[in-house]
Formats: sequence, structure tokens, C-alpha cells
Amino acid sequence: MSGTVPGGRDPEDDTVPGAEDLAGRARAILEAHWQPRGYTVPNASVYPHQWLWDSCFHAIAWAELGEPDRALAELRNLFAHQADDGFVPHMTYWDAPDMHADFWGRRWTSCLTQPPMYGHALVELARRGVAIDGELIERAAAGLRFLVERRRVDGVITIVHPWETGCDDSPRFDSWYPGPWTPASGKAYKGELVGSVEVDRATGSPVANPQFCVGSASFTALVAFNADELLTLTADDTLIRFVQQAPGELGARWDGERETVADDGGRPSSTARTSEALLTVLLDTSADASGDIFEQLRATDAFGGPFGPAQVHRGEPSFDPATYWRGPAWPQLNYLFWVAARRLGRDDDARWLQHATIAGAVASGFAEYWDPDTGRGLGAVPQSWTTLAAVMAAAP
Repeated sequence: MSGTVPGGRDPEDDTVPGAEDLAGRARAILEAHWQPRGYTVPNASVYPHQWLWDSCFHAIAWAELGEPDRALAELRNLFAHQADDGFVPHMTYWDAPDMHADFWGRRWTSCLTQPPMYGHALVELARRGVAIDGELIERAAAGLRFLVERRRVDGVITIVHPWETGCDDSPRFDSWYPGPWTPASGKAYKGELVGSVEVDRATGSPVANPQFCVGSASFTALVAFNADELLTLTADDTLIRFVQQAPGELGARWDGERETVADDGGRPSSTARTSEALLTVLLDTSADASGDIFEQLRATDAFGGPFGPAQVHRGEPSFDPATYWRGPAWPQLNYLFWVAARRLGRDDDARWLQHATIAGAVASGFAEYWDPDTGRGLGAVPQSWTTLAAVMAAAP
């Protein structure tokens, strides 16, 4: 690997450009996006509803800013429409319960889920001294058990739609489309895929999709990571067994030639080199394996950029630093890699991710995502989850 991005900084220099009053800017964004019902919209114009993993990140940011009541309200509302079998929907239409009801086949919520970041969010609140009640812990455990018990196939967690990973247009899914991927064709086919989702007749929860069945490396890693985090608050035999087994299952899917973890699904795009597939590092305590991943994230001929890792490897034909989920840097992914680096004691990597994310947040105006080379803001501006930059800045 060559061309490692050092961040242009002395590793011993703890000052972060643009970090002045970062907490104040983050608070202003969250306040502007806060809803009286007790949750934060990602962006009032583009994303005016409640989203699952967004709310988990918002809760962490609220807790960091000294607002535990808002942090807890965010998570309670996230679980408000949880199914009896544990399924947690990825969208809730609080102000318009019939919006898109025909599309989803139900009122109030979507029929899909998203990365279950609530395990990590609850633990982050607890680490900041927030009292977590037993009901919230059990709801989080039930949500994770649903995924492990109902979606686990051959050791990994299956997704029934690209939206479930949160990485909507990742090139990992290109082989599932009936023709060459374009933004228009991708959007149309994702709409069609909602109609082929199979649900449990008793609960209405999504359990399969004959038109799209991917054992996702990134989703499996995030389920296992959140389960591992939650196990610091509660014991659950199902989650304990899964946390013990998941690293080995994902490790067996490492493609040494491509330097990535393959998705299950039998499609050519299953080894597209994307950063989210490397989130397996959240589970990895091997210095050799984690070193390879962080080297890729920082190398300019792989993912590295001055404003954080590109989401798609620069050697992939699909790489485009300005196109949604085809190459920009994403603050929530940067945050997760930062968490991994800190867990592994990789202080230089953590500091680089911290500085790059703050620089990207500031340069982009707290955008949803940004160009990894220029910091130009893309998507919705501002986006609430980019307040994670303030959480990272506050860390020792």
C-alpha cells in the first residue's frame, strides 16, 4: 500500500482545525431539527421523519452535549413501533402515519430495518452517566435477537433490501439489478424490491426476499458489534453465542486478493471494495488484520483522502467521489472506524479519523456526506448525524 495520508499533522498535536465551538454548532443543528414528539429529523427538508440509525447517532450526540432526556426520548421513540418478535422499522412517520402506507404495506412505519446501532447508543449513554432503564435494554436485546434468530443464514445476517444496510447504492449490490446500475435504474429497482419482501404472517416483520438475499458483511459486523456492546449492560445467551461466532464467520469470508470481506449471495459484485465491508474491524482484535484495514483506509491509492476515507476503493470502476454511496466520505462510517481504532488502541489512526472528520464536517457545512478530497458538501446540508464530529472532538 502506498501514498498513506498522514492528515498533514504532527501526531502529537491535539489541536483540530475548525473545532472551535464545534459543540455549539452541533447543538444548533440538533435544536433546529428537534421535534416536539421527542426525536431529531436528519434534515427538515430532505429527511423530515425518524430514521433508525440516524436516531442512534443523534442520541449519542445529545448525550455528549449534556441532554440525557433528549437522548433517551430519541431511543424510546425509535422503539415505539417495535414488533412483538423484536423487529425495529427503519422509518417512522410520526406526523403522517398514512404517508407511503401503500408502498410499505403498513401504516406508521416502513417494512424494513437498518443497522441496529441502538446497542452501541445505549452503552454510550451509560458511559456518560445516563441511567438506562431495563425496558430500553430489553427492547434493544429483542431487536438484535430478531436479526440473529430470523435473519441468520450460514453464519451471517441476511438483508432483504439494500436500504437495510444504510448504504443504499453501494456497488456491492450492482449484480442484483437487472441491468447496468444508474441512479435512475437503481432507484426504480429498489422500489420494486420492496414489493417482493416476505413478511411473517403473525407479526408483519420482514424475514426474506426471493429477489434480493444478501448475507451482508457490513450488516453482520454491525449486528455483532452492537450485541457485544449491549452485553456490557445485560446477559443474553443468544447474543453471547452470536458474538463469539461472528468474527470467525466473517474472517472465513476474507478475500485476500481483493482485500475485503465478501458478502454471501453468489453475485460478482459481492466483493466490490467498499469501506463498509471493512467494518468487521469493529470485531477484530488481531493487530495484523486491523493494521491492514487501517492502512487501506488511509492509503491514497485505496480509500484514503484528506477529509476521511472514501466509501468506495479508488481502484473500483464504480468509484465516484460525488455520487451517493459510490465514493464520498460519510461521517457515520468515519465515526465507526474511529470507534474501532480506539477499541484497538490504534491512537494514530483514531486521531487521523478524528481530524479528517472534523475537517470534513466544517468544510462541508455539516453535510450528509462530502467529497473525500475537497470536503465539498453533498446531499442534505446540514445533516444531524454529522454532529458526531463534535462527539469525536470531545474525546480525550
